[in-house]
Amino acid sequence: MVQKVAVIGAGISGLSSIKNCLDEGLEPTCFESSHDIGGLWRFKEKAEPGRTNIYQSVVINSSKEMMAFSDFPPPAELPNNMHHSEVLQYMRLYTQAFKLLQHIQFQTTVVSMRQTLDFASTGQWEVETERREGQREIHIFDAVIVCTGHFTQPHLPLRDFPGIESFEGRYFHSWDYRRAEGLQGKRVVVIGTGNSGGDIAVDISRVAEKVYLSSRSGAWVVSRVGPRGLPADLVGTSRIDMMIQKFFPSWVNKMVEKKLNQAFDHKLYGIQPKHSYFTQIPVVNDDLPARIISGRILVKPNVKEFCGSTVVFVDGSVIDKVDVVVFSTGYNYSFPFLPSALQEKCGHRLRLYKHVFPPALTHPTLAVVGFIHGYGAINPLAEMQGRWATRVFKGLTKLPSEETMMKEMEKDTVTMHQRFACSDRNPLQVDYLPYLDFLAEQVGVRPNMLWLLLKDPRLALHVLLGPCTPYQYRLTGPGQWAGARQAILTQWDRVHRPFRTRVVPEPETRPPSRRRITVMLSGAALLFCFFYNKCSPSFLPLPFFNPKLVQ
Repeated sequence: MVQKVAVIGAGISGLSSIKNCLDEGLEPTCFESSHDIGGLWRFKEKAEPGRTNIYQSVVINSSKEMMAFSDFPPPAELPNNMHHSEVLQYMRLYTQAFKLLQHIQFQTTVVSMRQTLDFASTGQWEVETERREGQREIHIFDAVIVCTGHFTQPHLPLRDFPGIESFEGRYFHSWDYRRAEGLQGKRVVVIGTGNSGGDIAVDISRVAEKVYLSSRSGAWVVSRVGPRGLPADLVGTSRIDMMIQKFFPSWVNKMVEKKLNQAFDHKLYGIQPKHSYFTQIPVVNDDLPARIISGRILVKPNVKEFCGSTVVFVDGSVIDKVDVVVFSTGYNYSFPFLPSALQEKCGHRLRLYKHVFPPALTHPTLAVVGFIHGYGAINPLAEMQGRWATRVFKGLTKLPSEETMMKEMEKDTVTMHQRFACSDRNPLQVDYLPYLDFLAEQVGVRPNMLWLLLKDPRLALHVLLGPCTPYQYRLTGPGQWAGARQAILTQWDRVHRPFRTRVVPEPETRPPSRRRITVMLSGAALLFCFFYNKCSPSFLPLPFFNPKLVQ
């Protein structure tokens, strides 16, 4: 029987996994190699090898309601798209509220893990750890949840750029970037138009002489700011919207691309990609179009070669006297502590059933959580993966047979490669809501719309027509939270609160006088009479409108 669970990593996925274990009555021990929680969202002034890093200006792409923990809404006063320091603040509040710190061993690195000799009967794992002082220890656990993320190993493809060894300036990976300090007045080339590349190009363009953004394939660029200034990811992300997209995918894709090009013409700006919008995760950037239109950023094609301080692009254009090159070329994912047999790939991704469970294990006591991509916040996906994993560990939810899992995994891989632009750097992607609902169904917490409509029509309309926030998965079933209904009904209040830093008084309006109404109606009637007489085949005049009729 599973009782003791190792959780590797105390980032956002690790924290929710610790809590999921506690909710199921399990005993988690989390091993975190650094001195603090936060993972990706803990800013580090100095890059730490083997760990994720972010730059000072990072603002989260997803709004707070869409990336929230499902039973812990973010404070209303926090901004909708939080700075990384505010994301970490929210994580600390979550950790304190559910008393998670006592289950974390800091400055403890997992060196390796392997099945125990009696794994066939027990399903247990030997987990070897190393403390900062070099002390090694072997622990026995009934199950393991891996939450180490995939932004730890920078991909720096220097051999794809002939002449880089002769480059006279400085070059580095975006993993090493912190801020634009020291780049004042420089000529900078940023290679790669992912989210990091766009952010860094914008950040540097505020101080540099000129920034050149080199893009091999282009990108669709979306803003965090949606209609009426509301968070963009709260609009068009309801269950009804997803249903429309399912039945009319081409039409929805066409409409989205048309709307994005109305904001700014991607072809005119030289950034339009060949792939359709839903094929690859877009670049979320509010400032990039403004920096391009002001000439602070110039979009260029892929780099062909380097010659001293000169950069030559594939279209033959040349930029001289380049001082700095930033490679925003993604990451290689790595799980060095896993047994080699569990690191085999299916396509570009690990061989994991529904991106969580290795299908070949005789006991499903290993789960990978948070190694996922989709059109939305990763946190709700990772939290639901963790809820599923702990239910499977306890035997409350059963997995299919190995043969069935292998077949489904192969099928999912083929479908994924057909629909999305997968690569070694972007190994997997899922349809956000369908995948989330699949996990919820396994846990037993998928919202039952018919039952909701009969029992609570008001709530049902919010669930069906409103943004699909994580609280929906706490309305019923295992892990049900009494505050879920209220969290859904008040989510727009929390969205609006940060904007209320200056209350704009409503303009004084006097109700229109009776005489004014009479004049307006008279004018409307006269216009109607005029057009009726002009358009009527009989050209018979209507009776003249008498204003006294409305008095």
